[in-house]
Amino acid sequence: MKPQKIALVLIGFQNDYFSQDGILRRVVEESSKVTGILTNTLHLIKELGDVLIIATPIIFSENYSELIKPFGILKTIKEVGAFKKGSIGSQTISELAQFKDKIIEIPGKQGLNAFVNTTLEAVLKENNITNVAFAGTVCSVCIDSTGRSAFEKGFNVTMLSDCISGRTVFEQTFYCEDIFPLYANVINSKELLIEQNKSF
Repeated sequence: MKPQKIALVLIGFQNDYFSQDGILRRVVEESSKVTGILTNTLHLIKELGDVLIIATPIIFSENYSELIKPFGILKTIKEVGAFKKGSIGSQTISELAQFKDKIIEIPGKQGLNAFVNTTLEAVLKENNITNVAFAGTVCSVCIDSTGRSAFEKGFNVTMLSDCISGRTVFEQTFYCEDIFPLYANVINSKELLIEQNKSF
């Protein structure tokens, strides 16, 4: 994969998932610790060369008016008041602040798929991206939904197993071993860096 042809898409790196008092921290805490998602993702971003890095935060209005008859995880998000515009919980985690000049933030995500209601596809195509690598959470929801969509849109998809967490350790392992391989290349962040270095 040539450096200029790949993009790293970050999903869910927000305080409500990762800060000590995050409303949904307990949902991904165990899996995040086991995978080392934060340490691995930060190292990856630091070491990546000429690669497009995109963050796609999920943010809702104060009254969640966008959610009409929400179901499942979106219903839970509304009930607990997570990812509310203007709240600390909706903000990007502080660990990524050091890379703010390196990361393009694309707003508009208000559901499971980061391509819906955003300019993600347009930005990828404008930058001649053919390969998209994913890091973030939750593997069974936003990561899987966005990954499948990327595949269906013609992008080559890579799932970074040590930069993705789930609701449980089992779920993360199951998706990386049995679900993601149905449409994506599953490697870890070290393998991606090796591939990138070889492409120079």
